[in-house]
Amino acid sequence: MPPTGRYQAGVIIPQPAQPNLLAVVADIDGQAAVGPLLAELGKTVLSLTAGTEPRLLGLAPGDLTITVGVGPGVVRKASAAGAALPGSADLPQFSREEIVPQARGGDLLIQLCASDALVLPVAAAALLDQAGARVTERWRQSARRGPNTSVAPGRAAPRNLLGFIDGIIGPTTTTEQQSDLWLAGPAPVAGGTIAVVRRMELDLTRFAAQSVPEQEAVFGRRRATGVPLSGGTIASNPDLGAKTPDGRYLIPADAHVRRAHANVVGVGLMLRRSYSIDDPKPGLLFICFQNDLHTFTATLTHMDDSDALLAFTTTTASATFLILPGFDAEHALGSTLFG
Repeated sequence: MPPTGRYQAGVIIPQPAQPNLLAVVADIDGQAAVGPLLAELGKTVLSLTAGTEPRLLGLAPGDLTITVGVGPGVVRKASAAGAALPGSADLPQFSREEIVPQARGGDLLIQLCASDALVLPVAAAALLDQAGARVTERWRQSARRGPNTSVAPGRAAPRNLLGFIDGIIGPTTTTEQQSDLWLAGPAPVAGGTIAVVRRMELDLTRFAAQSVPEQEAVFGRRRATGVPLSGGTIASNPDLGAKTPDGRYLIPADAHVRRAHANVVGVGLMLRRSYSIDDPKPGLLFICFQNDLHTFTATLTHMDDSDALLAFTTTTASATFLILPGFDAEHALGSTLFG
């Protein structure tokens, strides 16, 4: 996927999807000029992905994508109207969180994806070197995408550490992406999107102690195939009204696919990307993109009430970012917001 254009690379997953991800969350010095900083980072992104950056140390970038976002505090300071822009709202706290202050929030997100895991920390080091003392790293997370299962022609979803296929439903068509993923305006953020980044520990031991039917009831899908418990194919929309002859819902009331279903919550679709991690503990790095933060907050609030999956998770890091609009050699990264 080219690094330039209306949208930044790395939001919509290329096919085939890169298996490796590194997310770096940092703070920006309050005295730093954000516009020039982002412009420099954008130029470094171009040289890294082109393979012309000396700090890449001779490594081939391959299918490297780099995506840059800024936190709510940065958006609010962008202009007099910053506090009213999408991306200016902080993410609230939720239940089942054990987050130290260093791992909550942040001013800058750098997401790097590649088939070659070796490229990611080298490219990240180049970007942080370019930023210099203007940026202080908060935390980082290396993660990997699990084995892929075909969902539809040209579309696949990975398995997670719980053994289930993850991220099946999302805005896949151009119409859905325009409706639910990309920001159409105001002008400073048009072509951007809102990201939520959450790191979660998973209680693998307790989940593995459940029988397969019990595990499937947690998700609302078959573990082996990803097919909804209501039937059909992996790509089928779960039939939340389907019942057994004795009147029980085929998809339990607290199943994840029911509690997180966009139609049930009353929100748009979110583009979800879940990556497996084993450091500091086994779990997942959850990243979702949507053009309205309410899509995520309303969904998680609805899940908090009674989603069976959350009983096996503990969130240890959380932040939201405005993914900046696309850029090129003539239009600097962040110039629509800080130009």
